[in-house]
Amino acid sequence: MTVAGDRGIIKYWAILRQESWLRAGGILKTTRRQWSPDQVRGQPIETMSKRFTLAEAERLLTRVEPLLRSAIDLKGDLDRAQGELAEYRERVALMGGVTLDRERVVAVRTRSDAAASHLRTAIEQVQGLGCVIKDLETGLIDFPTLLRGDEVYLCWRLGEPGIAFWHGVDEGFRGRKPVDRDFLDNHSGD
Repeated sequence: MTVAGDRGIIKYWAILRQESWLRAGGILKTTRRQWSPDQVRGQPIETMSKRFTLAEAERLLTRVEPLLRSAIDLKGDLDRAQGELAEYRERVALMGGVTLDRERVVAVRTRSDAAASHLRTAIEQVQGLGCVIKDLETGLIDFPTLLRGDEVYLCWRLGEPGIAFWHGVDEGFRGRKPVDRDFLDNHSGD
């Protein structure tokens, strides 16, 4: 490695390589899967460990919402840091090598790694409650439940006043149906 001057300027693209547990878009959206640390490493887990009644899921919203807001903020921090690193990589690739401020690049990478670590913790906290994060960007969360013995999801999105919809595991957000009397009479938790 060549270092020039007191500022730690380097001319190598290797410092820009980021090996993060978070692949591009990897934690943004999923279907029919519960997020886990193993999934973030590329091995999805397809289990529903907890099933909720509507009342249980509603009570949990006061804990889920601040965790979800935190995760969304952390995702923004991570995106900004990774965007800066991508700009550095692009500049180096286009110019065939460029002099960079090593301290600045290391600081951005450290910020990216910290945001990724805190984001993983926030996601694990939400999942630890038994929720399924479906779309982190829009704050879409599902709560597994049973309807006449079949697994379905109670569906809630950040900003909604409560849980008013459900859908089958294969239907997703577009298949949301209102929670009605039939649903209330025939759903169950653990």
